[in-house]
Amino acid sequence: MSLLQALDGYYGRMAARGEAEAPGYSREKISFAIMLSPEGDPVQVVDLREQSGKKLVPRLMTVPAAGKRTAGIMPNCLWDKSAYVLGRTAGEGRRTAEEHAAFREAHLKLLAGTNDEGLLALRRFLEGWTPDRFDAEPFKPEMLDANIVFRLSGGGYLHDREAAQRLIGRPVADGRPPAFCLVTGEEAPAQRLHPTIKGVEGAQSSGAALVSFNLEAFTSYGKEQGDNAPTSEIAAFRYGAALNRMLDRASPNRLPRPIGDASVIFWADASEEVAKPIEDAFADFFSPPTPEASTGNLERDEQQAALVRDELQWVLDGRPYREGGPRLEPGVRFNILGLSPNAARLSVRFWMQGRFEVFAKRLAEHYDDLSIEPTPWRAAPPAIQRLLVRTTAAQEKFENIPPQLAGEVTRAILTGGNYPRPLLAAALMRLRAGDDPSTGWHAAAIRAVLAREGRKHRREIPPVSLNREEPNAAYQLGRMFAMAEIAQRMALGKVNATIRDRYFGAASATPAGVFPLLLRGMQNHLAKLRKDGKGGFIERELDQIAEQLPSALPRSLRLEEQGRFVIGYYHQRRARVAGKPVEELEAAETPEGGETNV
Repeated sequence: MSLLQALDGYYGRMAARGEAEAPGYSREKISFAIMLSPEGDPVQVVDLREQSGKKLVPRLMTVPAAGKRTAGIMPNCLWDKSAYVLGRTAGEGRRTAEEHAAFREAHLKLLAGTNDEGLLALRRFLEGWTPDRFDAEPFKPEMLDANIVFRLSGGGYLHDREAAQRLIGRPVADGRPPAFCLVTGEEAPAQRLHPTIKGVEGAQSSGAALVSFNLEAFTSYGKEQGDNAPTSEIAAFRYGAALNRMLDRASPNRLPRPIGDASVIFWADASEEVAKPIEDAFADFFSPPTPEASTGNLERDEQQAALVRDELQWVLDGRPYREGGPRLEPGVRFNILGLSPNAARLSVRFWMQGRFEVFAKRLAEHYDDLSIEPTPWRAAPPAIQRLLVRTTAAQEKFENIPPQLAGEVTRAILTGGNYPRPLLAAALMRLRAGDDPSTGWHAAAIRAVLAREGRKHRREIPPVSLNREEPNAAYQLGRMFAMAEIAQRMALGKVNATIRDRYFGAASATPAGVFPLLLRGMQNHLAKLRKDGKGGFIERELDQIAEQLPSALPRSLRLEEQGRFVIGYYHQRRARVAGKPVEELEAAETPEGGETNV
């Protein structure tokens, strides 16, 4: 099944819920309504905007479908922005007069033979309107450049009237011959210009095209525009309506935050009763609760996080849904789509179909690969966006997540394939740039990459928790580096630049060149601690680590071994010695005082 066929099928679910727009209509952002008297006089302006946080935002309303504007002037039917409707704009408005004239001419022609009271009121309004009347009551400056509809005083919106619906009707075929529709398989006139898609993060606010042919390189055999991939008018309308509905900000079929530059939507091919629980479960699995998204009720948030963890473990164990686990219908086909902006078009970053339980199991495997002790996150495993922003993004800003990497990681998770190698490289690069390796986020991402490769290719899998007998030299060197840092902290207290600040990147890449220097400095720190009767646990840990290391330190470490170094560092930094956390022992024996220049 193709993407457009799957979207066409979702339109059927929208229709069953009573949410589908009729052909010739679309959902648009409307800010104001002008209320007209039967004589065509504007008696009131109704502010339709809704409160969203501290801002007023336009309301989504079903109105006659917007025309696809490029460089030309094309008025919409029974609504439009203020330049078209009223002949006024907040900017210079070089062609505002032409836009208003086009709106007026089109509607006077459309309404020429009507006897409907509401449509007659609009016709009278346009016949008597001049742009200078905007400066008087009831019009408001904030109406400029906003989308405006009309209402009849004491009645409803003009575009909802039965007479208006008859005028709007279905899209016309312009006399074009029928073609074989690639979506429905039926003979019908092909849609010349495909619908505009709105709601994709970073795309043009006016919308972008998922399907378009406006350059010679995109055409073939002398065909023009939509004839290159024939899609019937009704099929094009249906997939556009379904896609726009799922991309709404408040849509339950959309992840709340993009993954990289990709806005992600998902849906199940099933009836509403079967599909809704599956879609809700996927949203919880794919984007689990986080402290940042707390509802304010800590106990309820933790209960929800625990439920997500239990359900993921149930899926990972391969147990049937109906035997005590998530109450979901098995065998339902599921769709996941990621769309990215590309100038006036949209790029399909990823598009996957399959049985829901397969996707759920792959998500559970992803969270299992991320497992590391102690756990860096407080509640449920992190969503992909949160993991990437903590491990790959400069300044931990979502806009700094490498977009292509985000798509490749998502594809790897949902297909069960190897994580992209750039994820390992990006996490290590962020640590060299100064990110804190003791948080565990980078170590978890690195372990996920190495664990999946090890499982698939029968290689050594890094330990989940501290393994003092781990034979891998890079892992043990990471442990030793952690103990050197602890010795410095306990001997000198707070310093301007720790050995981690100075040497972490070099020690993990070229240990033979760095560790002799570190060990000499560490002996000085240990001598000071012995004199004060402190730090005995450090020497015991170092002796145990040294027994696991080869006689000659490696001159350099490959990328995978650098990752194991990070994991060993994290495990040792958060270890327990004699029943107490190392951090607690370190804090108890660290001297107080100001900063020391080192």
